[in-house]
Amino acid sequence: MRGALRLVRFRGAAGGGPRLGLEEAPGGDLVDLSTAEPELPRSMREFLEIGPRGLALARRALESGQHRVPRATAQLLAPVGDPEKVICVGLNYHDHCQEQAVKVPKEPIIFSKFPSAITGPFDDIVHPQDTNELDWEVELAAVIGKRGRHIEEAAALEHVLGFTVANDVSARDWQKRNGRQWLLSKTFDTFCPLGPAIVTREGVPGGTVMGWGQD
Repeated sequence: MRGALRLVRFRGAAGGGPRLGLEEAPGGDLVDLSTAEPELPRSMREFLEIGPRGLALARRALESGQHRVPRATAQLLAPVGDPEKVICVGLNYHDHCQEQAVKVPKEPIIFSKFPSAITGPFDDIVHPQDTNELDWEVELAAVIGKRGRHIEEAAALEHVLGFTVANDVSARDWQKRNGRQWLLSKTFDTFCPLGPAIVTREGVPGGTVMGWGQD
């Protein structure tokens, strides 16, 4: 089986708009997909909608050995900058329930973050003047690459393209206000750093992930 791809978005040394790319290896130099395969869109969301053909073109560029960009000259952006939805699962592991002194929920607690909260993996997080209780948690985010509804559990991973790192930033004092509506505390601008790379699911041992989500 071929290895996982590490999909990124970046801005080059000359500036300009976002470009699609690959990491050669974790922390390594980049492959400029926008140069190697000009037919590809520069939006990651549009790239994912192409499906397997887009991934095949990306792999071809990686294997060509060309169109390399030194990592030090690039600004890495959030790998997905314009998702339709950011869906999060709250209180989904026991240690955090104990930390927050709450009972383990019988049903998943679902909340969302606005796309405007997304920022790059190395960008500054803005501390709003409205909160005195800024908090953060490292999370694993699943990136959906195939549309579907009423999906059986056994087929769920077929819709997951891969995974990336998310930072769930919260204003804890706002989380306790207005009837404990989590959305208010979770979706300030810059409260969802993502990246740097989407690692396709071939990179997950056994093809399964246990206990991922946000709280």
